[in-house]
Amino acid sequence: MRKIRTAAMGAATLSLALAATACGGGSATGGGSNDSPRTLTYWASNQGASISVDQKVLKPELDKFEQRTGIKVKLEVVPWSDLLNRILTATTSGQGPDVLNIGNTWSASLQATGALLPWDAANFAKIGGKERFVDSALGSTGAQGKDPAAVPLYSMSYALYYNKQLFAEAGMAKPPVTWDELVADGKKIEAKGKNGLGAEGANLSNNIHQVFVLAQQHGADFFTPDGRPDFTSDGVVAAVKQYVDLMAKDKVVGQSNAEYAQNQSLSDFAKGKTAMVLWQTASATFKSLGMKDSEWGVAPAPVQSGTPGAGAQVNSMVAGINMAVFKNTHNLDGAAGFVKFMTSDEEQKILNTAYGSIPSVKAAQADPAFNSPGTAVLRQTLATSARALPQVPDESQFETAVGTAVKELFADAAAGRAVTTESVKARLRKAEQQMPAA
Repeated sequence: MRKIRTAAMGAATLSLALAATACGGGSATGGGSNDSPRTLTYWASNQGASISVDQKVLKPELDKFEQRTGIKVKLEVVPWSDLLNRILTATTSGQGPDVLNIGNTWSASLQATGALLPWDAANFAKIGGKERFVDSALGSTGAQGKDPAAVPLYSMSYALYYNKQLFAEAGMAKPPVTWDELVADGKKIEAKGKNGLGAEGANLSNNIHQVFVLAQQHGADFFTPDGRPDFTSDGVVAAVKQYVDLMAKDKVVGQSNAEYAQNQSLSDFAKGKTAMVLWQTASATFKSLGMKDSEWGVAPAPVQSGTPGAGAQVNSMVAGINMAVFKNTHNLDGAAGFVKFMTSDEEQKILNTAYGSIPSVKAAQADPAFNSPGTAVLRQTLATSARALPQVPDESQFETAVGTAVKELFADAAAGRAVTTESVKARLRKAEQQMPAA
């Protein structure tokens, strides 16, 4: 797969962006044009094991686009640790790309800046129509009731990956279905001198993804129906504690994982140091790390009891990457043409195969290439048991505030400090206080 995105930015930065008259594409006029019809600047997110991998994947496709249209695409692959801040700077300075990738969880926050081209019916018609896209992917493109701020590009969901050899050595024939089973299996692995489960405890967005799902399973949400933060409800506190307790109490996550933020848990998994990892579409990353497909298995992420589904049986957030256009680009027609190219059936198959992700376009997703053991579970999860993160303007601040709270709780656990219900609630109360006033 690629690096889980880290939304390392302050609430004040985004608040400034929301207050500003947003602009992009190198113009401060607020409107788009076709003044530069032969060039486009594209900020791609780091999807592969490294930036160089992304460049190798994307360059032939961008060359293909240039051959067909005469438009030269200037590519920059931006690390996830920098991407959101780079985008926010562009919305206020006017010095940004024409087309860019965004984490789909940022859609509503960036929509609120006013910087992105709205994908109304007319704009969707330019790329073949809204009906081409999978419903779950469209659910993370902006605030409900508004025209989407972006177009789905790559779809992903979380799953449980497990090392077949380590499972066999511990006498386990199948992966866990529930969290209790995962803890029990993890302890068997730990008894063999390996780590049970890998985590990225210092990765803010990965923390959010995990505790969001657990909150759903506890019947809770991080926001009220009218969009106000609600971080200290009993269900949310229980969810965060359950996740951190995998290290603090259950001892199936190694203490070193508290500092992981750059895919170290995947490296440990590929090297046979860790038996399980919860990740988004990880097959391509495993291959790049030298692991054979036959060495790992994949199963739905755990639930509290029963089987994955809706409501309390949700076991993944709707993960993915969207493609957006700065609305004052100097190549409006070229930008629309590039989005159409990247979301075409042909390119969706090529790019999602390269990254091990799932196409966001229905026709491409139906291709047999995306029904392999490594992708069938992901497709099923997206279709039946995944839910989009809150599509609210303050979502990015939420990732930072709560993601940091979870990071700090992992640091407590690694240092041997007690993680209690009260300490969890105190961290979450502090996070809630950091959110913008209504």
